[in-house]
Amino acid sequence: MKVIDISVTITPGMPVWPGDEQVDLHRRAKIEEGAHANVSLIAASAHTGTHVDAPYHFIADGYTVESLPMDALVGPVQVVQMPSNVDVISAEVLQDLKLEPVIERILFKTSNSKLWDNEDAPFNTTFVGINESGAEWLVKRGVKLVGIDYLSIAPYKRSKPTHDVLLGAKVVIVEGL
Repeated sequence: MKVIDISVTITPGMPVWPGDEQVDLHRRAKIEEGAHANVSLIAASAHTGTHVDAPYHFIADGYTVESLPMDALVGPVQVVQMPSNVDVISAEVLQDLKLEPVIERILFKTSNSKLWDNEDAPFNTTFVGINESGAEWLVKRGVKLVGIDYLSIAPYKRSKPTHDVLLGAKVVIVEGL
């Protein structure tokens, strides 16, 4: 099995969700300054860079991240390059894609990928996300894992229906790819 790292590098100044603290990453102890070892500190929201959303993120009695089904996180995946004119991934958009017939893991590469090009870019509210109808379509198809290339699987300020549909069906969400 070929393994490819598609995670975003955590850096100070990177885009973070509005209201979250900026990433604090610095060396607290340095060998070149006489310390016994190099020691770094990182402080960031759990919603920073590449991360998974556990059901507990949106569902009060949902399970937490350490309880995620590991089998959903490992295995064959289809990466879908979305056309640049798609601004919302809906059921209608998904029906027109050429998806593998029995794929359980789908990663969407959208125009969002360009938003990571500038490490110091502010959070962009116009990112591409999956709406409620798209989430329902994925659940009906039997998807176990869905990922996207920005900080939310759902369009900005429309998080709840998409997350409720996916997480309620135990679909693992990977964001910030």
